[in-house]
Amino acid sequence: MKAQYQNKEAQRLPVLALLALAMTGFICILTETIPAGLLPAISAGLSISPSLAGQLVTAYAAGSLLTAIPLTLLTRTWSRRSVLLSTVCGFLLFNTLTALSSDITVILIARFLAGASAGLAWSLIAGYARRMVVPSLQGRALALAMVGTPIALSLGVPAGTWLGALLGWRLTFAVMSALSVVLIGWIVLIVPNYPGQSAAQNMQLGAVLRLPGVRSVLGVVLTWMLAHNILYTYIAPFIAPAGLAARVDLVLLVFGLAALGGIYITGKIVDTHLRKAVLLSLAVFAAVSLVLGIDATSPLVIYAGIAVWGLTFGGAATLLQTALADAAGEHADVALSMNVVAWNSAIALGGMVGGVLLDHAGSQSFPWTLLILLLVAFAIAVRGEQGFPATNSRSTQPISN
Repeated sequence: MKAQYQNKEAQRLPVLALLALAMTGFICILTETIPAGLLPAISAGLSISPSLAGQLVTAYAAGSLLTAIPLTLLTRTWSRRSVLLSTVCGFLLFNTLTALSSDITVILIARFLAGASAGLAWSLIAGYARRMVVPSLQGRALALAMVGTPIALSLGVPAGTWLGALLGWRLTFAVMSALSVVLIGWIVLIVPNYPGQSAAQNMQLGAVLRLPGVRSVLGVVLTWMLAHNILYTYIAPFIAPAGLAARVDLVLLVFGLAALGGIYITGKIVDTHLRKAVLLSLAVFAAVSLVLGIDATSPLVIYAGIAVWGLTFGGAATLLQTALADAAGEHADVALSMNVVAWNSAIALGGMVGGVLLDHAGSQSFPWTLLILLLVAFAIAVRGEQGFPATNSRSTQPISN
């Protein structure tokens, strides 16, 4: 009787525990994006140039990019809740330091270390969510655990700007610290703990990279997210010819709401139709790029294109992390730390490539560049059947803690 009850519980989504992981992702993204809405206030408050204030974002991204893999390897034998709590305590400490310090050097170091906390968190969240449920529910669990990301992406900058105007930039970072305190209590009370890997399970980084399917998934991550970030980073100049330069906030809100819809849909199909969902998302995003390349001067076309783009992007993290974790198996955390590097590399490259295109070819070149990148991603996914299998092998696997 007891075994039957436990099996029934295993078949359910542990919603509160998964939402704690979603809250962790929300804080990761919000901590990263809030300075973008506070640049004038930070610049004035610290008596520095806006460009130097903008390096708060750069330092955070660098921390994630450079430390995700080393920190994941360092902590892979730790219990999973200890690692999760360490990342949230990092946000508490480094956001508090940012709120209190008047030294830009100290603040930049704090931002770098906050980024390191985020890099470790992103390498952990997907694997953690999957361990809470039976294999047949792992995709749905990950979709719920990732729901904080599009919310933070769509609300991060406007929320930061609003809080900055209401409270000042220092108290805004203090609010982030307060959210971290709440999350620490939430994790301790609700989130189950799981052991880390034993020494016998440890595999070298190169060996994980050579596992069948891992490289094809990472290839799709890099090309898909590069295409996304070229347009997302330079959305303001891209929509200006349509007369929407003053409506960037509304355009991004449309994108964010559509992305939430994408997460909902993905949660319903990721466990049964992952390959089809990836290919369809890439194909539809490519079609949107083609339409935007033909006509990016109509507000109606822009809004419709942004909405469909958001819909295809919303489930991307869930789809790609599920595919990568499936390919890596028990070495998912290490593989997912590579995903952090690939994802952040795409963000950095998106800014660089988009800037070059904007300066030398104009924003009208964006859709055609996106189309090429998305066709490459589509080809990698089609050929990489080990990374994007047609059938789900998890439906018959027992749950493992």
